[in-house]
Amino acid sequence: MRIIIENPSDDSEDEIIIRCRELDDELLALIYKLKQGRNHITGYSNKTMKQLSPRDIYYFESVDNKVFAYCENEVFEVREKLYEIENNYSGSDLQRISKSVIVNISLIEKISPMLGSRLEATMKNGEKVIISRQYVPELKKKLGIAER
Repeated sequence: MRIIIENPSDDSEDEIIIRCRELDDELLALIYKLKQGRNHITGYSNKTMKQLSPRDIYYFESVDNKVFAYCENEVFEVREKLYEIENNYSGSDLQRISKSVIVNISLIEKISPMLGSRLEATMKNGEKVIISRQYVPELKKKLGIAER
């Protein structure tokens, strides 16, 4: 694969052109990462709004029909539903791990087994989230962990 970077004229828009024989999963993931970098999610906290980058969000959790975005040291309410976040960021590092949680797999520090075929993920900020057993196979596939 070769990469060519050109500087466009001042009056033209930035663009990325992809020429490939086959659009495989790796290339799709790259495209989603590029798109994810430009997208922001609006978070609300104490009557203030903040534009959050999905890569800075450790996980989303749905509690009492509200969705919260957990960042390194702050928690924000977001207006999107979990299924909307899951659909909008499919192919990215955001992965559903239970009915009420979507996690950013790039911010997982370690994963430990628990009783009942569940897993516990420790995030880089020290928080822990439970991975329901029905979501374990898909998470292992996304992480490239082989099933035994």
